[in-house]
Amino acid sequence: MEQEKIRILAIETSCDETSAAVVANGREILSNIISSQIASHQRFGGVVPELASRMHIEKIDQVISEAMAQADCGFEDLSAIAVTYGPGLVGALLVGVAEAKALAYALNLPLVPVHHISGHIAANYIEEPRLEPPFLCLIVSGGHTHLVKTEDYGKYTILGRTRDDAIGEAFDKIARQVGLGYPGGPKIDQAAKQGNEDAIVFPKAHIEGSYDFSFSGVKSAVINYLHRAEQRGETVCREDLAASFQKAVTDVVIEKTMQAAECYGLKKIALAGGVAANSRLRAGMEKACQERGYFFHVPSPIYCTDNAAMIGVAAYHEYLKGNFARLNLNAVPGLKLG
Repeated sequence: MEQEKIRILAIETSCDETSAAVVANGREILSNIISSQIASHQRFGGVVPELASRMHIEKIDQVISEAMAQADCGFEDLSAIAVTYGPGLVGALLVGVAEAKALAYALNLPLVPVHHISGHIAANYIEEPRLEPPFLCLIVSGGHTHLVKTEDYGKYTILGRTRDDAIGEAFDKIARQVGLGYPGGPKIDQAAKQGNEDAIVFPKAHIEGSYDFSFSGVKSAVINYLHRAEQRGETVCREDLAASFQKAVTDVVIEKTMQAAECYGLKKIALAGGVAANSRLRAGMEKACQERGYFFHVPSPIYCTDNAAMIGVAAYHEYLKGNFARLNLNAVPGLKLG
């Protein structure tokens, strides 16, 4: 007799993607619908919180309907509703939380609250059945840079974090400075492929005795380099600058990850978050792991950026533990991990 599937409808609205997915038994993605707002925020050079919230309101019902249709299941087939409740933009989070609470109430289903970063970590389970805790995960995105020991499903120890800008923020700011536009991560990655990464030597922040990161120094160094070039009337090769900046920041996070893996005896390494889609970071981390004989996994780019499938995967393990929320669940924009 076939085991009954646990199907979870997951909702993600923490920033500028409106997403809904249906996930079965924690690893089978029945649907994953994403409505991106990049084109709408592009002309502002970054995410406008109020605009993001309004667009979530406009899209959320349509995205859920499409997710249910693609999964070929009805609401009666669901076991639970899951939602990202933090961290993120408070207005954006509230749209998803309100929708999830309404569905959970109307359908009389458990409501599973999911931490956004836990979702990013869980994205690694989607395509790699061999990956199970414990492992070391580097989470790199527009709002977060964390080095996390994944002790068990949903159980984490933070080994390091950024002390200033998140790595994705640094990419966005430098892309804006050199006129590459938004979103900065993909724009710099693309430009860097045409440049010489050894053309300019930018500083790499090494915080002794810690696995923490700092990107403010390299960001300032790039801005100062541009100002000096402007004062001298020199033309800066954007491709060389993008490649050199990218090398400086990715080298640091790779080195820190390898140091932590050795210190804690962790031979399974995973990448997560939007910046995990960066080609140099993916290749560099894979090379470093191969040299040391470590197992390495990074999700496909579609699961690196914000999506509801990863939220559904994380929610499955919370569902099994019975970690349900009441209908007074609220958004927590500054929610901490662990």
